[in-house]
Amino acid sequence: MVPFPSFTIGLASYLAVLEGLWLFTGKSVFRNLYLFWIKIFAIAFGMGVVSGVVMSCQFGTNRSVFSDVAGSVPGPLLAYEVLTAFFLEASFLGIMLFGWQRVGPTLHFVATVCVAFGTATSAFWILSANSWMQTPAGFAWENGRPDVATSGGSQ
Repeated sequence: MVPFPSFTIGLASYLAVLEGLWLFTGKSVFRNLYLFWIKIFAIAFGMGVVSGVVMSCQFGTNRSVFSDVAGSVPGPLLAYEVLTAFFLEASFLGIMLFGWQRVGPTLHFVATVCVAFGTATSAFWILSANSWMQTPAGFAWENGRPDVATSGGSQ
């Protein structure tokens, strides 16, 4: 497993706390810590995105039979991750990284909080898909393929 996504999940929340403390107390130590860790966050985030793209390609190449048979269950979970979390992260990451001099401190803090929320949401959807792949539950067999159970169906 690549450690970059796990590291960025915690670091994004830490950055939100640091910026919030700087805004609340006005102490420059929190701002300086934020400016130090944001560089590391940017590198780790970029490496996490690269490893995530490779992993998603593996579903089509190395696990193509699995994707063909069972894709109707983990596929939407990964799509939710892209639509709800990754777009949220990507939308506000630019403001977080390059907006320090361009936007006000409140908007910058909101962007940092949105990136932190996006990373946590992304982790939820990815862990949900991985959990189902490891211990499948909550689906019904339809025409020899697993499908999401709609009315309390059993395995």
